[in-house]
Amino acid sequence: MKRPALVITLQALATFSILGTFLPLLHSQEWYIRVFDYPRLQLFGLAVISFILYLWLAPRNRKRDKFLLATLTIAIVYQAVNISPYTFLAPKEVKDAEANTAENTWLSLLVSNVYMDNKEHEKLMQLVREKEPDILLLLESDLVWQQAMTPVTEQYPYRVEIPLKNTYGMHLYSKLPLRQQEVSYLLDKDIPSIKTFVKLRNGTWVELHVVHPKPPVPTEDATSEKRDAEIVMIARDIADSKYPVVVAGDFNDVAWSRTTELFQEVSGLLDPRLGRGFYNTFNANYPILRWPLDHVFHSTHFKIESMERLPDIESDHFPIFIRLSFAPENEYEQEEPEADAQTQEEASEIIEEGKQEAAEDKREGESE
Repeated sequence: MKRPALVITLQALATFSILGTFLPLLHSQEWYIRVFDYPRLQLFGLAVISFILYLWLAPRNRKRDKFLLATLTIAIVYQAVNISPYTFLAPKEVKDAEANTAENTWLSLLVSNVYMDNKEHEKLMQLVREKEPDILLLLESDLVWQQAMTPVTEQYPYRVEIPLKNTYGMHLYSKLPLRQQEVSYLLDKDIPSIKTFVKLRNGTWVELHVVHPKPPVPTEDATSEKRDAEIVMIARDIADSKYPVVVAGDFNDVAWSRTTELFQEVSGLLDPRLGRGFYNTFNANYPILRWPLDHVFHSTHFKIESMERLPDIESDHFPIFIRLSFAPENEYEQEEPEADAQTQEEASEIIEEGKQEAAEDKREGESE
């Protein structure tokens, strides 16, 4: 490649990484803006590579070159600041459980977006046999998956089964008693969420939520309004809870987005990944393009025994496994996120926007 062409290519890559970094700061729910919430680590890497190559190969004496390098530096620092909480450099938001904690305080979950058309059921069943989770959560599961998983799910006497053909089915299986199983369709008649209570072996009841909103992509939703609203609505519900809480599912949103941060602030729940790693679960098919979409959040009543991303099951998502330890006597060792008045106002605006979008979609559907 000739030098002028190389410089133009570097300028284009640098400009793309800058735009990708700062576009998500716009107050816009359009999919082509929100999509840049996801590849934060990739944009950071692209910005660093562009910066180094630009210093090496491109001219730096022109004003536009200096401006580009200065802006690129800001983008690198901004991304680094946002990435660092998910590395070993940051303190753990959730403390490690003490050694030899009683097993009757444990709660283990295996969460897997199975990819509805995936036929490799045995691979997931083998993981279930190995991990023996207290709770098995399947997302994007239909009747085929429900029937195929019977050899392992028959050991789970408590269940909520919602087989759907629209890739938003849910199956919740529990070895521990459940009560008040409630299936809700918050903003879309085809998109369920689950709220129930699970009884730990020590007798404590824990509030459990399962979520899987639509992503902001052209084939699903042109904006993130309904996704964001559903996430925040669940956070508002949790904020009033008098129970220990666990939320699990595919948020179709990354851990570092403003919406997920808002979810934590309003709900007061903790993210066990902070200080431990990214635990990127999507996309299993493209190693370079991966980010954390599948989440488990919990209240300060819990500490963490273990957490791991599990092997590929031929889905586009990796399963994730977590074992929590109920330790209410130590809950004040962990700082609970809090929402101030401005944050609560922002949450209310997001919910209202999502409801308006849902109402418009309903009217359009009825007119067709």
